[in-house]
Amino acid sequence: MEDRQDRGKCIIEQNQAQDNNSEGQAAVLKAEMSKNDESSPQVLEHKEKATDEGETTEETLQPEAGVKEELCQSVPDLQKNLISGTGLFGYVGIEAVLDQIKSKTVKAGFEFNLMVVGQSGLGKSTLVNTLFKSKVSRKSCMPSCEESIFKTVKLRTISHVIEEKGVRMKLTVTDTPGFGDQINNNDCWEPIVKYVNQQYEQYLKEELHVNRKRPIPDSRVHCCIYFLPATGHRLRPIDTEFMKRLGAIVSIVPVIAKADTLTIAEREDFKERIRQDMAANGISVYPQKGNDEDPEECLLNEQIRKSIPFAVVGTDKEHQVNGNKVLGRKTNWGIIEVENVAHCEFANLRDLLIRSHLQDLKDVTHNVHYENYRVGRLNESNINFSSELGLPAWMLENGHNDKSKP
Repeated sequence: MEDRQDRGKCIIEQNQAQDNNSEGQAAVLKAEMSKNDESSPQVLEHKEKATDEGETTEETLQPEAGVKEELCQSVPDLQKNLISGTGLFGYVGIEAVLDQIKSKTVKAGFEFNLMVVGQSGLGKSTLVNTLFKSKVSRKSCMPSCEESIFKTVKLRTISHVIEEKGVRMKLTVTDTPGFGDQINNNDCWEPIVKYVNQQYEQYLKEELHVNRKRPIPDSRVHCCIYFLPATGHRLRPIDTEFMKRLGAIVSIVPVIAKADTLTIAEREDFKERIRQDMAANGISVYPQKGNDEDPEECLLNEQIRKSIPFAVVGTDKEHQVNGNKVLGRKTNWGIIEVENVAHCEFANLRDLLIRSHLQDLKDVTHNVHYENYRVGRLNESNINFSSELGLPAWMLENGHNDKSKP
């Protein structure tokens, strides 16, 4: 009987010990679940205290392992984001601003407005088609239209949307048929000057509106390619007057059209005479010396200024040369490769307009030419406003009242 009683007491004590252990494990689980948001150093302290009190390491580690497994199973998406780096806790750096700017500009697209000026028959339309390797000129869009010689200069504008590798650009080509084709070419540049100023005025009016469009439609001429005939002599009076007047309001890039009619020596002599005439008459062409910002840009622009005017040849026909298709003009003595620097300087012109200075042309148009026009128009408005009030002009000049003047 005593043995049975002793066995019963042992069984009861074992059951009570098991219940106490289960209650202790449940308490540990609750404590871990309540402290899952706490930092890791506190968890390490909890482990150290548990081992000091004499508890076994298996009893303390098994509940924590279970808690960690439950947490990892509850947030699988967080692990994926951490691995891919696209989630909230991905890598964050200052260079992310470049990605933001790139994505916004690519979505908005780009605009570039080009004007070609020169006499008929110098290959303006062909050169524009060769630059962008597509039919974007006025004559290419209207092949069946028979045009007669205009009595005055007419400006024709055609816009295209060009897309390449996901980048869209709205290209606007402005042609000037009738320029220099008359016997009397007095003031033949006036319609062109008027057109350029009209685009500045249109942009200024839109900018002064209270509720203006965002972004403001930009129809300002960013670059003007002026075609010089390959005479081999010097600049004509019409060339001098045009570049002198237009150089102050738009970026001009002079080119020698159909340069294949000159030999290499004749071409270099002709270019040197043109540079001398431009310096003697104070003609400013792009890129101007005052716009160089850093030494690298200054060095590049200096090389470009030494090559101006560019001797170019334009064509849209391909020929076989050594098993490769190249753009060129076939003559009796061979094929003139358009993209070969040894034959002509078309590649240099294309790099200037598209590869290296396209954005700079837009910046110079906005920050230099448009700002000059804007300052002049606002000064005119101030003078007209002061005359209506009967005040002297100097009181409203530059937007402030200078009382120190008499």
